[in-house]
Amino acid sequence: MEINKQLAQEFSLKPWQIDNTVELIDGGNTIPFIARYRKEATGSLDDQLLRQLYDRLNYLRNLQEQKEKVITSVTEQDKMTEALKASIENAQTLTELEDLYRPFRPKRKTRASEARNKGLQPLADAIYAQKKNAPLPAVLAQDYLTEEVPDVAAALQGARDIIAETVSDDPQGRKLLRYMLREHGILVVKGAKEELGVYEMYADYREPLRTMARHRTLAINRGEKEGFLKVAVEYDKAIAINLLCDRHCKNASPAAEEVRSAVEDAYTRLLFPSLERELRNELTDSACEKSIQVFSENTRQLLMQPPVKNRVTIGLDPGYRTGCKVAVVDGTGKVLDTGVIYPAPPHKKIDEAKKIIKRLVKTYGVQLFAIGNGTASHETEVFAAEVIRELDCGISYMVVSEAGASVYSASKLAAEEFPEYDVSLRSAVSIARRLQDPLAELVKIDPKAIGVGQYQHDMPQKELKAALDGVVEDCVNAVGVDLNTASPQLLARVAGVSSAIAGNIVKFREEVGFFTSRKQLLKVAKLGPKAYEQCAGFLRVAESDNVLDNTAVHPESYPAAGELLRLCHVSDNDVRRGKIIKLQQTVNTEGTAALAAKLGIGEPTLQDIISELSKPGRDPRDELPQPMLRTDVMSLEDLKAGMELKGTVRNVIDFGAFVDVGVHQDGLVHISQITNKFIKHPSDVLKVGDIVTVWVLSVDTAKKRISLTMKNPNK
Repeated sequence: MEINKQLAQEFSLKPWQIDNTVELIDGGNTIPFIARYRKEATGSLDDQLLRQLYDRLNYLRNLQEQKEKVITSVTEQDKMTEALKASIENAQTLTELEDLYRPFRPKRKTRASEARNKGLQPLADAIYAQKKNAPLPAVLAQDYLTEEVPDVAAALQGARDIIAETVSDDPQGRKLLRYMLREHGILVVKGAKEELGVYEMYADYREPLRTMARHRTLAINRGEKEGFLKVAVEYDKAIAINLLCDRHCKNASPAAEEVRSAVEDAYTRLLFPSLERELRNELTDSACEKSIQVFSENTRQLLMQPPVKNRVTIGLDPGYRTGCKVAVVDGTGKVLDTGVIYPAPPHKKIDEAKKIIKRLVKTYGVQLFAIGNGTASHETEVFAAEVIRELDCGISYMVVSEAGASVYSASKLAAEEFPEYDVSLRSAVSIARRLQDPLAELVKIDPKAIGVGQYQHDMPQKELKAALDGVVEDCVNAVGVDLNTASPQLLARVAGVSSAIAGNIVKFREEVGFFTSRKQLLKVAKLGPKAYEQCAGFLRVAESDNVLDNTAVHPESYPAAGELLRLCHVSDNDVRRGKIIKLQQTVNTEGTAALAAKLGIGEPTLQDIISELSKPGRDPRDELPQPMLRTDVMSLEDLKAGMELKGTVRNVIDFGAFVDVGVHQDGLVHISQITNKFIKHPSDVLKVGDIVTVWVLSVDTAKKRISLTMKNPNK
């Protein structure tokens, strides 16, 4: 319960919220289920906060477990004291706990352990005591000469080694030095400028540790890993040694001089290298944690982009030598036709390509072109714009990120889905579907391959995967999934549905036919009552006779929802036709509190039921701004300083945002050019998918760089 109290304080929540949430988590409930269907218990905590709470709960439980192990270990060594036990129990972090345990942790062979084995611990203790009237260290050392310790110098060296390790293991000394290095240490980077390439700015670079931006930390780490950069931490050695001497040197006696010598050795050989590694790891961990948060939020926004529904679409996967792969898919994503055209160099069979595309447009009633943004994308975009102009029948196009498309096309999953198509044609299908329904298509791809972030391959992959998987799960469950059309990959992201259960759902569809009610889920192999409880509310059955099966109303709330409709004299057909004026009138008259009490449910659940009955089968993404479609194309050369453009935010990073303005090359809006107000991070203002107005600051055609601003230069 102490952990629960700490969580309540840290998250500024009421104790009952934490107690209930922890109980639900321990009961095996998924985060999406808790967020959506246990609002009364948690006080309506959202999925993102619940995940933060879940992660912190695990950290604190791990910390408590480690404390118990440390107490057991020190007690077994017969070295436990009341003060030490209190310090261990009060430790707030694993680092603090590690500092306390360091003196007692079994060590590998060290210079100090060798000295102890030679019987020099009492000599070290006598010297470290620094008693004013004690004999000189050299005199004390005479009593410890053996075959292994042949002379006084060897004895004193061994004693200093023991003292040095004691100084290095002192928790308070480490804590003080860690703070000083963190606040006043300098990260120093060196490299041969002529060999650095993208790391040129770090050829001779210095920056305080406390101001290091995370993108610089990760860039420097990569440069060091690739062998271009040498990196070290600098701190004033004299200050550090004086700080340590203030703790360990007691007077000006000869013994104190021996201790000072040991302190210098401890700092140079043990403490500083250890703290340097620790602080660099801390920098990296912090950079990775924050970058994972940005990556997660970008992924969330990308997955939640509004779908372009029920539009026959041609997917174009551009290429030079191998041609542009073409796939026509209907409004549900079903493949109608495929082919290859050669509108770009070296073939430039433009007239032939136009004939093929025009035939496909007329045959299938194509309404949209989705163009991949990879190799030969610009040439394909120019070609598509010409075809659209010549057809003049209302077609528009959009350039779609094909990040991860090649990974998906070559995967076992794609081969199972499209065994009749080769890898390149699968990519064209994927590109078309990404425009039609980004979420349904992108769940088939490893989230880190989606390409909205920085240095994702340099981050701890386990933590990155967990964070992104959580984002995908939250997005899928927020939107809901059509039980009769969803792919196994989409189904496997539904709360409570494993990959095996997802496969069994698809198998059930194939063998029995479409689901006609949610209750049929209980007939699916391995889908028991607990899994049903977790997943049912997120799965939609549009074909069901029960209108509630096509909403996010959970089956456990069906009796309450049915009673609500009866009280309001509203039928299922009224709900289907959107004729729920009586429902809204009843709610307005009685009030949600009184109505919830009458129905025996909480107000949050009642409000959710009312919202769902207002728009059965609704897709929350439909309420967001629609993607920007184009009919004409510009080139980099068309851009001029001061030009006003509309664009789509493609990626938000630490130092700005990349915006697609329709010239194949995304432009950068630096953080300083986003707004006139101070912002800590671009994500405070922008998110992936936003449609923004920008002005061109400069264009470097040689380096293909576009600098943009969101500050209106005319104001």
